[in-house]
Formats: sequence, C-alpha cells, structure tokens
Amino acid sequence: MRMSWRSVAAALPLVLSALTLTACGGSGDDGGSSADGKIEGDITFQTWNLRANFKDYFNGLIEEFETKYPDVHVKWRDQPGENYAEKLSADAAAGSLPDVVNVSPDLSYPLAKAGLLMNLDKERASARFKGEYTPEAWQGTSLPGLDGSYAFPWYLNTGPLFYNKALFREAGLDPEKPPRTFDELFAAANEMAKASDGKIATLAGTPAIEDFGRYGVRLVNGDATEFTYNEPKGVELLTRYKELYDNGGLDSQVLTMTPEKAGQKFLSQKVAMNPGSAHDLETFKRDAPSLYRNLGITDAPTNNGKPNMYVMGLAVNDRSDHKAAAIAFAHFVTDQRNQESFAHQVAIFPSTKGSLEKAYWSKADGTDGGRVRVAAAKALKGAVNYTPVVMSDEMKTILQNEVAKAFQGRKSPRQALDDAVEQSNKLLRQS
Repeated sequence: MRMSWRSVAAALPLVLSALTLTACGGSGDDGGSSADGKIEGDITFQTWNLRANFKDYFNGLIEEFETKYPDVHVKWRDQPGENYAEKLSADAAAGSLPDVVNVSPDLSYPLAKAGLLMNLDKERASARFKGEYTPEAWQGTSLPGLDGSYAFPWYLNTGPLFYNKALFREAGLDPEKPPRTFDELFAAANEMAKASDGKIATLAGTPAIEDFGRYGVRLVNGDATEFTYNEPKGVELLTRYKELYDNGGLDSQVLTMTPEKAGQKFLSQKVAMNPGSAHDLETFKRDAPSLYRNLGITDAPTNNGKPNMYVMGLAVNDRSDHKAAAIAFAHFVTDQRNQESFAHQVAIFPSTKGSLEKAYWSKADGTDGGRVRVAAAKALKGAVNYTPVVMSDEMKTILQNEVAKAFQGRKSPRQALDDAVEQSNKLLRQS
C-alpha cells in the first residue's frame, strides 16, 4: 500500500506456471488438520511498502498478537513498492513464500493457480470468518476459475470524482445533478463543449478497462481464460468516446495525458471533471480558491450503480508449516478493530461489515479529508473490483494503444478492440 492508492506495477512472471505441476495437492496430505491445530510456531508476515510510515503500528499489532498467543513468533518483513511482483515470484520459485503475505487480487491469482495460497472458502478453520467482512470485499478476493477466495479482505479504496459546479452552471447544466450514468455523462460533455465553443472539456482521460466494466461490458469469460471486452457493448462505449473526442468533450491532449497533467487541467478549470483525493482539496484551497468554492464530489458514472473498488488482502501460504498460526494472525490483522484503527491513520477504508456505517465514515466532520472520506465510503457499498485479475500492465497498455488508434481514426472502434483482445488473449495463453 502507498499513502495514495496505486495499482499493481506488474504481474507475476511466468516462472509460476512451472510450480503448478508440483502444487496440485494444495495443502497436502494433512488437509485442513494443520490449520485446525494449535496456534503456535514461527511465522513470517510480509507487507508491501508499509514500514516507512507505519512501523510503530505494525510492531504494536505483532506485540499484541504474540501476547495473546505466546507460542507464536511473528517475523515481519516489508518489501519496497517497486518490483514487488518480481519478489513474490522469486519467493514462490524458491519455496520461501511468507506464511502471511500482502497481495492484491491480480498478485494472488498466479500464486493461487499454482496451488500456493489457501482457499479460504474451503478451509474449515477459516470459513467461519467470511461473515465478518462485507460481501463486496469477500467477493473482491474471489478468483475466477479457481472456485474460492484466496485472501482475507484487508482494506478497500475507491476514487471520488471531482467536478466544477461553476463550469456546469455556465454550460446550462444543473450543478447539483452531476451525471450518474454514461448517457448523462456523454450528454453533459457534449453540452459543455458546445456551450464553451470547445474551450472546456468534461474529461481528460481515455476509457480504461474499469470504464468498460462500469459501462456494463463483459470483460472476460467465466473462468478468465479469454478477454471479451470487444463484445458489441464494448464497441458501443468506444464509439461514443470517439464521438466525444471529435466533439471536444474530451481534452484535445487526451492521448498524451498523464494523471498529473489531467490534474493541472482541472486545477486551471479547463476540464470539468477529474478523479481526486483529499490531498487535492488542500491544493485547490491554496492555488485555486474559486474552484475550491465551486467543487462538487460525486461517484464515477455507471450503468449498473456499482462503482469501481480496489481491494487489498492478506493471503495464507497453503504450504505453511504453521497454518493455524498464519490463519489466526491474518484474521487478527484484518478484524474489525484493527482494520478500523489502521483506516484512521491513512486514507483507506475497512472491509469489515458495519465499519463504514460508523460516524467517521458516514458523517462529514467539516474537514476536507472528512468530506472526501464520506463520499468515498458511500461509494463502496455495492462496489466491484472491475479490473480482471489476469490483466497485466502490458495488456492494459495494449488496450490504451488500440483506443488511441481508434481516436485517431486509424482503426474503427470494433477493429481496435478486436486487435486489443487478440493480442491480450495471446499473452494470456502464454502465461
């Protein structure tokens, strides 16, 4: 985890595929017996770029757990944010995967497929914990084609969407009614471009895989062996984005836009809507007070009412020599009390049932951080982790490049998506 949310930098290398042949037995001959046994032994707990900012928090957690279970010793190791996937791959290949490991769904997928992670839906000792987490969070750690959840849900995040009420008002749009569906988004964006004579764009980004998901496109088949976002509904979305680009509803530099540049466009009030965080509010207040006074916060438009969600989890090594201790510790770190405590220290959200209904996440406290926190927490109800767990960064880049070709008129939207799916499926078959 980072102080602001980042998605995974890379997928695990192909070395894991060789492990599948030697890992088919899952937990081995002892089945669930070791997981149901005495909570004892030395276990290793690995996090992802957390020590620098949260050393005292995790040392305190470990001390409390070891006091509760004096026969357990927890060794904590933290890995840098960069090359985390490669480190997991190396540990897996060497047989030294930690007993409890911090993973996102796309990182857990190849490990689980290779038989290295515990299927919590099938483990007697851990199945009882499912009811402690929100259904959305538990589903977020489920892996297609592998029939189960492979990590205790830990923390969630979602991105609120900022919009400029003054620009909406000037375009004749109701500033208190931001677009909630894609039909409303495209209509508002076209109206904004027309009213401003092409000087104000509504968005500064091209559609990513999450946008296809929120539009209602089927992204992969049931067992995640093929991408399917080139179906007619996917072509429809890209066609509408291409029309919006031609009409000036998207920023003219959208094909070379970075998140930082998009933020600057919004700050300078040349773009009407942009994702953001509580940190951005401080910038607006200091550098663009007129924007700050007219700032609205809403959810990203969807066709199904389900926003995008990011989920992190703690997985248990299915080959651990001390499964009972590993399960107990993973559950301890992710229980309601400890999740809520952690989420008070950093801009994340607990995945435990009932937490987001508490005042800290449901009632604004007059601060900028509270304003964004309440809006984001509200959006997490019914949210979905749209990004397919099998989609690597290389595959995301392929989609981005093909979308650009459609915008430039070098390919039709259908051909661009067909080509993107063909290239990505070829990579998927090689994994």
